[in-house]
Amino acid sequence: MEDTKLPLTEHLTELRKRILISVVVLFFAFLFFFNYSEELFKLITFPLNSEIKLDLANPYIRIEEKVGPPLVFLAVAEAFWIHFKVSFVAAFIASLPIIFYQLWSFIAPGLLEKEKRYVMPFVLFATLLFLVGSLFCFYVVLPFSLTFLLGYKTASLTPMLSVEKYIDFCLKFILAFGLIFELPVVILYLTRFGIVSPKTLAKHRKYAVLFSFIAAAILTPTPDAFNQVLMAIPIILLYEIGMLLSIIIYRKRKVPDERGKVHKTI
Repeated sequence: MEDTKLPLTEHLTELRKRILISVVVLFFAFLFFFNYSEELFKLITFPLNSEIKLDLANPYIRIEEKVGPPLVFLAVAEAFWIHFKVSFVAAFIASLPIIFYQLWSFIAPGLLEKEKRYVMPFVLFATLLFLVGSLFCFYVVLPFSLTFLLGYKTASLTPMLSVEKYIDFCLKFILAFGLIFELPVVILYLTRFGIVSPKTLAKHRKYAVLFSFIAAAILTPTPDAFNQVLMAIPIILLYEIGMLLSIIIYRKRKVPDERGKVHKTI
């Protein structure tokens, strides 16, 4: 870390600058996607009108189209706000590279020169993982979850889905999975900067499993155990992936820093 420390006012000024840049980029991205909100809305109904089929023959997993229950709106402004929400979330995901870059730029002054070169890998890796998590949720978790929930003991019931409730359900799931898929990059950089070690991660694996179910209970938009398990399992797998990456990085990391000191790991 650099010897010269910035005063608090300069830190706050820098933080305001980074937030302002992110907000401006997000605003213009929102304006762009709002023009295509109708297409985005049609796209987000995909999980409702799709079903995942498992088979013993190739292809083992396939997605089939189906006619899902119709969506209705129950308030005057409800239809407008769902277009606003899907446009905003699309704009947020599209703006992630800029947002991650601004985040890194804010913390960069406190890093060593050799650590600052990880800005592009961080931006690309973090963005990629968020997209993978969102797509995994959209094409796998949501169709499976909706098929189960709408078909579980509902033979004598007729579903009437509010479009706002449906959109909120999908968007919360997508954002939660995108966030959860950042776990490997967090573990990777904590190891690279000497904050944790693979030994520590392996020692606390049982606590990670417990945390996975607690996090799933908090992040899932519904209180049922089925959706919580659907989220907890990927968190556990991501923790294991992060631990494997941690082992690779830990072996390559040079323990002495530029001052000849040794990084302290937990």
